[in-house]
Amino acid sequence: MPVTIRDVAKHLNLSVTTVSRALAGHDDVAESTRQRVIKAAQEMGYVPTHAARQLRRQRTETIGLVFPTLGSRFSDPFFSEFMAGVGDETSRSNYDLLVSVTSPGEPEQTTYQRLVNSRRVDGFILVRMRLDDWRIRYLSQQGVPFASFGRSQTVENNPSIGVDGRAGIQELVRHLVSMGHSRIAFIGAPADLTLSRDRLNGYQDGLDDAGIDFDPNLVLQGNLTRTGGYEATKTLLERKSPPSAIIGINDLTALGSTRAAQESGLIVGRDIAIAGFDGIEASEHSHPPLTTVYQPVYDIGRKVCVMLITQIEGRELPQTHLLLKPKLIVRQSTMDRDLPVHPQNDNSEPETYFPSSLE
Repeated sequence: MPVTIRDVAKHLNLSVTTVSRALAGHDDVAESTRQRVIKAAQEMGYVPTHAARQLRRQRTETIGLVFPTLGSRFSDPFFSEFMAGVGDETSRSNYDLLVSVTSPGEPEQTTYQRLVNSRRVDGFILVRMRLDDWRIRYLSQQGVPFASFGRSQTVENNPSIGVDGRAGIQELVRHLVSMGHSRIAFIGAPADLTLSRDRLNGYQDGLDDAGIDFDPNLVLQGNLTRTGGYEATKTLLERKSPPSAIIGINDLTALGSTRAAQESGLIVGRDIAIAGFDGIEASEHSHPPLTTVYQPVYDIGRKVCVMLITQIEGRELPQTHLLLKPKLIVRQSTMDRDLPVHPQNDNSEPETYFPSSLE
């Protein structure tokens, strides 16, 4: 049977309260007594239960991650990578991860309210940020810690890690222009998402840099899924002046575009260029391999989790916000197969993204 705190107390002829307070580090226990208790507990193999530790610290040692209602969620490799990073970091930090999905017909707000009111989690990780994000207002009002992947206009300084999607798409447009493209389409996402605004701005910046007029007929809204990319591409290809290149706001959108182009008899990489954003594993193994703007989703999941746990434990954050630069990875979906990949855009491992303070 496991050793209990009562066993330690009996062995030392001390009260359970004294042993408990000694192990908890309370200053009303003499240092000599504390050391005796700690030594005896170690020798006897006493390990405090998770429930006792939670009660002592007045924390659940659980963080919450609520899946957004938008998009494919469980089938989206972006979320799988992100959740893997969060999960590994919670485990390393001796926390639990509570993943919640909004029930059909239930407002997302209700899910957050239920978790906050029941005190089932110590804080939340937010993802797919909106320009005006009610989650930030609600959690701030309730005094619940949170950290986010991406930023919102709702507040200026919430702890977050972001990726410069604007610069990433701008560089991608520059690459497509260098390959001779001037009719470049963009398949976006709902306009209330921060990533939608940032990446659309990057697309427009890239066109401006090249002296190409913005054509609203080449911009369609998708929904961050393969199906959305497929349907939008079908629409683009049916127009009198179809694009010669298509940028998907994420890799799933671009993979849907690839399927639509191939069904239309086009050879992707030669007849039409297609590119995405995220750098999910499927982009490397698609046919042809997909040019993408890579962001370290797994590592970001881990570091956002570090930011949240740091707050929960009352420690000072070394940095409130980090903005990372993504990396363009050029593959065959935007290049004739007889042409070499530009050396500066090869498939080597991306550079280190995080400062040592968050490693």
